This record gives sequence, C-alpha cells and structure tokens, in this order.
Amino acid sequence: MTDELNPSTFTRFEDMPLAEPVLQAVREVGYESPSPIQAESIPLLLSGRDLLGQAQTGTGKTAAFALPLLSRIDSSKSQTQLLVLAPTRELAIQVAEAMKTYARHLPNFHVLPIYGGQSMGQQLRQLNRGVQVVVGTPGRILDHLGRKTLDLSHLQAVVLDEADEMLRMGFIDDVDEILSHTPKQRQVALFSATMPTAIRRIAMRHLHEPAEIKIAARTSTVEAITQRYWQVTRGVDKLEALTRILEVTDFDAMIIFVRTKVLTEELAEKLEARGYASAALNGDLNQQQRERTVERLKDGKLDIIVATDVAARGLDVPRISHVFNYDIPSDTESYVHRIGRTGRAGRTGEAILFVAPRERRMLSAIEQATRQKITAMQLPTRSEIAGRRIELFKRQMQETLESQDLTFFRELVDNFQQEYSLEMADVAAALACLVQQDQPLQPNIEDAPAAPERPARERRDNASQGERDGRRGRSREEAQEPPVDMDMRRYRIEVGREHGVQPKNIVGAIANEISLDSEFIGNISIQADHTLLDLPDGMPKDVFQHLKSVRVCGQALAIAPYNGAEQAATKPRPDRKAQAAKGKRGERRNDSGGRGRGAASAKGKPAGKPAARKSDKAPRGKLSLKNTGK
Repeated sequence: MTDELNPSTFTRFEDMPLAEPVLQAVREVGYESPSPIQAESIPLLLSGRDLLGQAQTGTGKTAAFALPLLSRIDSSKSQTQLLVLAPTRELAIQVAEAMKTYARHLPNFHVLPIYGGQSMGQQLRQLNRGVQVVVGTPGRILDHLGRKTLDLSHLQAVVLDEADEMLRMGFIDDVDEILSHTPKQRQVALFSATMPTAIRRIAMRHLHEPAEIKIAARTSTVEAITQRYWQVTRGVDKLEALTRILEVTDFDAMIIFVRTKVLTEELAEKLEARGYASAALNGDLNQQQRERTVERLKDGKLDIIVATDVAARGLDVPRISHVFNYDIPSDTESYVHRIGRTGRAGRTGEAILFVAPRERRMLSAIEQATRQKITAMQLPTRSEIAGRRIELFKRQMQETLESQDLTFFRELVDNFQQEYSLEMADVAAALACLVQQDQPLQPNIEDAPAAPERPARERRDNASQGERDGRRGRSREEAQEPPVDMDMRRYRIEVGREHGVQPKNIVGAIANEISLDSEFIGNISIQADHTLLDLPDGMPKDVFQHLKSVRVCGQALAIAPYNGAEQAATKPRPDRKAQAAKGKRGERRNDSGGRGRGAASAKGKPAGKPAARKSDKAPRGKLSLKNTGK
C-alpha cells in the first residue's frame, strides 16, 4: 500500500504517528522504546494492513495491537469498532485492562470484557449503553451473536490474541464462525506463539494479503533465563525439596506454578507457615482480590505467589527473579508462558522445574521446543543449608550492630557476666542458641539421595517423540488417568455426534467455563445424541448448575451424573417423542426401560455388546472439582 509506514524508521514511541491521547498514556506508563514486535506491528496496523504475527509471550504483543488500533477508534461513536478474541477469561480481562489504560485520555471511551461465568444481564446492559471495544472469549462472543445482542456491523478491526492457545483449547471452529459474522472490509491481526497448519488456514481464509512478522523471541527470551531441573526421587517429598531450595536461593520475588487451585492454597499456606510471605493466585479470586495480590507482590509485601497457569497469564512484575515449576506443565507452550514471567524486558531470571521419572519425555520435549538444555541439579545438602543459615545469622547480627542502639543490652550482658563470672564468649553463645531455637543453625535433616543422571541415549531417543507428545497432546477418545490420584465420576451431556461435536469442543468449553485444567478431564465417549465423560467427583452445586447452561455446538450441555441403564429409563428425551409414539423406543430399551447398546431389547434379545469403559467411579483418592481448575 502506498501509505504503508516503514517500521525501520521508528525507534521511539514519540516518533510514531499514534493518536495524541494514546501517546499521552504511553508517556504516563513510562514506555520509551518499542519492543521488536511493537516496532514491526504498530506502523503496519496504523496503515490498515492485515497482520500475521508470530511472537512469544512477554514480548509486548498487547501494546503492539492495542496502541495502533486504539489510535484509529472514533470514540464519539458508541458502536463496537474493535473486537479482540482471547482464549481465556483471565487473558480477556487483562487485555481489557490494558486497553483501558492506553485509552484513558480518549473521551467517552468504553471497553467491555465478555466471558463465561459473568452475569449475562450485566454484559447486556453495557452493550446497550455502547462500547467501542469488546474483548471476549469465543464461546461467549458466539452466545451474543446468536442472541443478536452484539452488533459487529460497524467493526473496523479484529484481533486474534494467542491463536495457538485457542486452537489447543478447541475454539478454532468458533473463531472461524465469529469471523464469518464480521464485515468483509475489516482489518484482521492474528498473533500466535506458534504457527500450526490450522492457524495458517484461518489466516488464508480471513486475512487479506497480510504482512507477516516473525519475532525470534523464543530463544532470546529463554537465553535470558537460567534453567535447571530436579528429578523427583523416592523418599523425598516435593515440599521438603522446595523448602531446601528456597533456603539457599537468593531471590527477590518468585512465582511457583502448580496444576490445581487447591494446591495453590495449600502450598501458599505451608510456605507462609515456614516464614515466607506467600499468597495464592487462582481463578477463584475475583478481580479485586487478584489486583490486591499482585500489588502486594509489586510493593514487596509478598515474596512468593503460588499460581495456576491461566491465573498468571500476562503477569508482569519486575521483581520476579525466579519461576518455580512445582508441577510440570502439560505442554511445551505452557512452559514457555510460565518462564516468561521472569527475564522480561532485558532482565535475567532463573527457572527451576520438578520432573518425576514418568515426566522425562516432557522434559525432552521442552528442551527441543526451547532449543536449550535444562541442567540437572541436586538438592542442597545439610552442610549447605547450615552454611546458608549461619551466613544469614551473621548478616543479621552485623545489621543489628550497625542500626540499633544496644546500650541497654550491653549493660544487661555486662551485669550478667559479672554476676555469674562467665566468659563473654559463653554469654554470646548462650544468646545465639536462644535466638536460633525456632530454626536451628545446624538443621536436623539427612542429605537427600542424589537424583539419577539422565542417560544420554534416553535424552536422544525421547527428544523427538517427546516434542510430538508435548505438541499433540493426548487422545480424548482413549481411557486416560488424571495426573493425580482422585475419584472420578461419569457424567452425561446432551450433545453428541449428530450435533457435530468433537472432543476438543467439549474439553475447551469445560476447561474455560469452570477453570478446570484440561488434565483433569478424563475419558470422553461421544455417542449419537449425547456424550459420556469422566470428571473429578465432588462437583460444587454452583459449578454444576453453570455447566448445565453452557452451550457446545449450539446445544446446552444439560450435564447430569450418569447412572447407566437406570438413568436412561428415567431421563426424558424430547427429540425422540415421535419415535416413542410409533413404538420404536423398544429397539433401544430393555425390560426395565434402560437404553443403550448394552441393554437387552424389549423382546429380551441382546441389543449388542456393551462398550468397554472405565467404571463410573474409580476409587483413587478424593479431590473436589472446585479446587482442580487452573
């Protein structure tokens, strides 16, 4: 295009032709020089080009599309002019907050985050009032399009943020559908950390002669971070291992990643009891609680945050010097997102990973994806921990001598020494013993057994397969065990093969709507008009009620516990009333009224071999669903 701007000419935000209100906000937040993705993207988006951008997390993608597209917003008009699609509600909220910050000086500007789990009435009221920017998850955006409560006819631009995450969560078909409802002349910007074939197909269908940008940030992001792993060994508790490492590690602030909500709370409490200023960050926190927790970390009132993947997405706190992967992530992209919380904007950082023996293949996949070798580490020994405690004790004594008025205590010690005719060294030793009673300078612990070395052949043979496993994930049609021991229960949802559903649609909807880690969704068996799936037992009532109304492929899930033939006999099937009236129901019912392939027919003949599956409730420990989410 003739009006295209040359990215190479801009080394400062001040030199870019951004709208003055937006530029004023940039000055106030302290931005001076654009990151590589920003320097490349902003001029292209300002010129109206479609954009296909590949860049890692932590590279400044949000500002790369927000600043130029906000500069083109007409805030005097209340119609929706910009739509941003994000894979999760947490990311949608964060992008909306960033938009609000950058547009603070645009008069009459409104941005609305739209996601599942939020009051539909509240969203409708704000949409009726008029918003220039909508940031939402694909499922809820489709809901509004179906209700005709979201008007995209005046849309100028669409942004697909973290498109590979939307693909992984099964939303890519929804994205395709949403884009088909947008005006043909709208501008489209697609950002993704990776560029799989399915994402390129979307780009070919909906982007018009896009400019392509690829920022080689993966390696540079990782190179700024020292990576180590410890192989979990028999007889050493992970919490004990974490505590030992924390004792000998100099860190400013740390984020510890775990798989489940319940573990964020439990681990934060245990670390707090051990003297570390810690707090949990998970999807159960409302936005005000989340902001308060992050502010406490920024202000130095907290030193450790224990978080799930989704809750920490987009978190940028300069103090974070260390990232701790207490639980290994389920895929390589999640690992890169995690360690991207440190080593940002030219800073260095350190990442530590716990790896169980059965997780070695994922370790190899991570090394392949990051193109970096992760160094094995051993747990600190008893003497190393003792040395660290003694060092800190001496430092505390020195700081006290330099900063405190000790006149009263000198007189007290002198009187005590003279009264009992003691050596001053003995008095000092007794005082030191008293002070360190809660945390002995010589810990009463054994050295942890050395972690076994990874055989070179295993690293070589597993690397390529591990990369494929990390990228591809696991088949949902196979019987799968959850990553931790728990009770599982079988449920029935009212969407099946005839509705065009696929396992990825179900996994994506459930994982996003109730913040349940996809690792905790078990076997999925898709039938003609319904689906059976295994979820952790102990589903809270509010979560259960919410899932009933969640829609997948246009169908309400209407989830209910599955009790086999007994449930089938009592559960009405409105779409089969005509067949029932004609007497055809007998083909799918046994004498007791149960239906299913394994039931006997009304004439007493076998209706077919029952489908093999896991038991409806396998006794493997307990875990409440409300605590298993991201």
